[in-house]
Amino acid sequence: MIQRGTYLNTADNSGAKKVQCIGIPKKANFGAQKDVATVGDVITVTVKSALPQGTAKKGKVYKAVVVRTAKEVRRPDGSYVKADDNAVVLLNNNLEPIGTRILGPVAREIRAKGFYRIVSLAPEVI
Repeated sequence: MIQRGTYLNTADNSGAKKVQCIGIPKKANFGAQKDVATVGDVITVTVKSALPQGTAKKGKVYKAVVVRTAKEVRRPDGSYVKADDNAVVLLNNNLEPIGTRILGPVAREIRAKGFYRIVSLAPEVI
């Protein structure tokens, strides 16, 4: 579960290394404010550290999709999946990944949310 202020790793080669969550969009139902994000949710992040030659620059604001969380996620079959870290993939305005490679595994829930490009680039889907 990701809250505002949470620092996350980036799981792509966009140049960003650490990002901070600065916004979680409202739910579709009743406009209620959501306080946490989980795997597959699109959040707003700001880059805290980046490589100098990378596409993503320090201080810039991007949208990102959460691909791994340290808090377990329950699946419909009753099983749970969790990762060692919290990680995101940076997105452009069309909700496509900025990077050309995905580093590390991504959760299967990403496919259900419609991020097929991320799933196809990932080395492993758990």
